[in-house]
Amino acid sequence: MPALTRTRALALCGAPVAALLAVAALAPLPFSVAEPGITANVLGEYRGRQVITVSGDEDPAGGDRASEGELLATTIAATTPETTVRLTDVVRAWLDTDRAVMPRDSVYPVGDDPEEIEEHTTAQMEESQDVAVAAALRELGLSEDEVKVELRLADVGGPSAGLLFALGIVDKVDGGDLTGGRKIAGTGTIDARGRVGPVGGVPLKTLAARRDGATVFLVPEEECEAARAERPAGLRLVPVATLDGALDALRALREGGRVPSC
Repeated sequence: MPALTRTRALALCGAPVAALLAVAALAPLPFSVAEPGITANVLGEYRGRQVITVSGDEDPAGGDRASEGELLATTIAATTPETTVRLTDVVRAWLDTDRAVMPRDSVYPVGDDPEEIEEHTTAQMEESQDVAVAAALRELGLSEDEVKVELRLADVGGPSAGLLFALGIVDKVDGGDLTGGRKIAGTGTIDARGRVGPVGGVPLKTLAARRDGATVFLVPEEECEAARAERPAGLRLVPVATLDGALDALRALREGGRVPSC
């Protein structure tokens, strides 16, 4: 009899637990599932348009010099804010090294309205472009009165391409080849004084970079640990804290000098 009672008790307890698990599996969760996104060569064209165009008296190459290598801005692709993410989606993403689960608020900090999100990310990108121009010209000792820079990178929002924009501008205006013929990828915000900041999603961006042929990845110094955790084989991680430091690292790569590493 005691054994029967215990069995019945377990059955009675198990039924509501199973029901709760079933509800939890079907309930929407406040997460987004992200994966490696597109890359764009800021030294070339993206979707038929030149990403960086330089003109003015201080442009030695006429704004149309072709670089031997590439500077790849990297992105992540996340589920849209209206997409329902359930427990099963989260578990599958955790088990998949090519995907990541991120709090929805970190991906879409302004809410769930698609138009509001697009306006926000577009504004961030435009501000990032303006700041990248200021940082690059400051590095070169030039002003916007001497050289005009236009940046065009459609369908890529947010501020995370700031560092790559600044490097691309320096490459175009200076007339040299920063890449040394390599495919170099990276990410990072930048301010007008050339300081590089973290962006999030770095492990997925390194996967996108390697997938598209990059052998070097410029990573904000603060995110070295995150980048190391999922570093794909064949990709060299180079930490950067400033635009000047990034340029020094690229110069060392070209000349066979000592290059910092994560």
